[in-house]
Amino acid sequence: MPKIIAKKEDWIILGYKLFSKTGINGIVVEKMALKLKVNKSSFYWHFKTKKDFLDEIISFWISTDTNKIIVKVKTKSIGKEQFNCLIELVFKKEPYLDFIFFLKRYALKDKKIQELIDEVDNQRIEFAKSILMEMGFSEHEAKIKAVLLYKYLIGYHEMIRYKKQSPNYLKEVKKELNQFIKF
Repeated sequence: MPKIIAKKEDWIILGYKLFSKTGINGIVVEKMALKLKVNKSSFYWHFKTKKDFLDEIISFWISTDTNKIIVKVKTKSIGKEQFNCLIELVFKKEPYLDFIFFLKRYALKDKKIQELIDEVDNQRIEFAKSILMEMGFSEHEAKIKAVLLYKYLIGYHEMIRYKKQSPNYLKEVKKELNQFIKF
């Protein structure tokens, strides 16, 4: 029978999904090994500790939910196109939206995690601000609107958390956003 090998990425993706469902309580090496159909020693081949594993999951989250979005938005040529692309990417309901909810809960016990979350929040706001400035808003206006956009995004996802997203959600979001960001 062929030997099943779980790659580091397999562990990280599974950990990300489990953390998104139940937080740190979902990160149980034995149960993850069973899901991956490998021995739990495979986990320790890739990660020295559970904390190292969690750091890798957080890095995956930053890469997936922030960096890849920024790169994709930057492929658009002008501010308005970038803004529309950003809206389309971030207001889409994803199956793992609770990751940040559980990460913030975990950060109550770990100051460094909270600092990292704050960095990501600031990076996202600064990115939105740069797009808004390119659209013609002053730096001061762009900062205020970027913060409002981010808070609206968080509230939007919180409101649809356990609900089905409306088929017209993008049209609705754009209509609401247009109340404080004319685009």
